[in-house]
Amino acid sequence: MAYTCAVITVSDKGWRGEREDTSGPAVCAIAEQNGFKVTHTAIVPDDHQMIREELIHCADELKVNLVLTTGGTGFSPRDITPEATLSVVERETRGIPEAMRYASLQITPRGCLSRSAAGIRGRTLIVNLPGSEKAAKENLEAVIKAVDHGLDMLASEGSADCAAESKEKRAAERAPSMDRWLSEAKTQAGADLCGMYLFHNGVVRRSARSKVRSGEADVPDVKKLFLTCDREKVEKAVEAAKGMPGIFYARVWINEGELAVGDDMMLVLVGGDIRPHVIDALQALVGQIKSECVIESEIF
Repeated sequence: MAYTCAVITVSDKGWRGEREDTSGPAVCAIAEQNGFKVTHTAIVPDDHQMIREELIHCADELKVNLVLTTGGTGFSPRDITPEATLSVVERETRGIPEAMRYASLQITPRGCLSRSAAGIRGRTLIVNLPGSEKAAKENLEAVIKAVDHGLDMLASEGSADCAAESKEKRAAERAPSMDRWLSEAKTQAGADLCGMYLFHNGVVRRSARSKVRSGEADVPDVKKLFLTCDREKVEKAVEAAKGMPGIFYARVWINEGELAVGDDMMLVLVGGDIRPHVIDALQALVGQIKSECVIESEIF
């Protein structure tokens, strides 16, 4: 099964509806792009007890694997997310916020001012992220791969090697929900200008690439496929698609790792004003991803 994730935005103004929450959706997007299934989101004020209750609810009742909070990690008197987090965790994981602060310091000297904390409650890992959308994304991207491995260890009864096998088995279940993606797309800026959304769902096929594209006959069937991608190039491809005529939305998920026949390789969603524009943008985006952003190694 895919690891589940909850994203909690901590913000007085966000809770009162006085400020649009951009950090929470951005964190959700990164989590889903890295194979997590976001099953719960919430906005709570900068209130120690309410933050505690939400974290306990996610860990003890919803039993999500990963809880990501955004906001309340600075120096303001009402920034108390780390204190609330440390009051509910059973084991602190100091290396995660240390790594995030190190990554932030490569960008700005103010990175040392983050007071983010992280820890384990039962089988749930809780990680604090900054409230700024930009900083939250930078911090999460700096540790998301390591966090995934940490959850492997947390989910296993023995060593991380035992969990590595289960991670391969759940690769095929990582695809995000198309319904959820579409619902989120319709809440974004520019949604009122979109007259059409189109999906591309790339799947590992049994027929080899050379057999399908070049007509080579004496090619064995594909048994597995190893997929890797350059995330930075993918993001640039998405931005390029958004710059095409009539396009107001684009989103991509790539399933890296060892994949079996029938597994999902990628999910691409594009939204725009009219059919020709959306079709052109989807074809261009998928084509750029396939030609410039990913490497597919077929195993026969």
